[in-house]
Amino acid sequence: MRLLAALIFFTRLPFWRIAEVPPRYYKEVVNYWPLVGWLTGGVMAGILWLTSHCFSWEIAVLLTMLSRILLTGALHEDGLADFCDGFGGGTTRERILSIMKDSHIGTYGVIGLICYLGMFYLLIYRLPMAIAPWLIVGFDTWSKFCSAQIINLLPYTRKEEESKARVIYNRMNPGNWIMAFICGLLPLVPALLACPSLALLLPVPLLVTLALVHLMRKKIQGYTGDCCGATFLLSELALYLMSNCFFTHLP
Repeated sequence: MRLLAALIFFTRLPFWRIAEVPPRYYKEVVNYWPLVGWLTGGVMAGILWLTSHCFSWEIAVLLTMLSRILLTGALHEDGLADFCDGFGGGTTRERILSIMKDSHIGTYGVIGLICYLGMFYLLIYRLPMAIAPWLIVGFDTWSKFCSAQIINLLPYTRKEEESKARVIYNRMNPGNWIMAFICGLLPLVPALLACPSLALLLPVPLLVTLALVHLMRKKIQGYTGDCCGATFLLSELALYLMSNCFFTHLP
């Protein structure tokens, strides 16, 4: 039931038709976020591999990006836009939270999405074709594990009835943390076997997450669902950015 709740929450596929999930299970969906990444990252990797045999690499990369946006209903991108609007336009805790809860997108959100999507496209485009599918699925799951630590490091900054999803996530217990770690790292193993030096990049999304946690603690004394989505996209983007530097400087 917990995995089904996570699939319903983080994707737009009709998993809700399988069974009705009691509300209490949605409090633990972040524990299964890396496992959901097996689906979202796997679809991206499959689309990239398949379309690269039918279209140019540029079109294949664009379709790859579009596949996750459609699969998740732009859930994380919406969080990033709200995060940029809130932290860019708000000067107080109350103002930041008010802006992030507003469904309208502002200037900071538009600029943030344009910069993110542009960089994401270029960074995937520059990946080595032979290893790109493995990197895509591995980066997705590992970045989700790292960004999921936000719920262990910060309190939820709103009351449950004030949250968009009407749910406050439970912190991970040791068993859940180990499960999330394994699910986050395992898909990256094939890429690490092909290029062991990539292990040097594993701390990157965690460092970005910690930096954002520091910002959130300072500005709003906690996190929101939008913060989770923004943290994932930014930590993943940093991993792609550093991998681009890594492959550029390979002999």
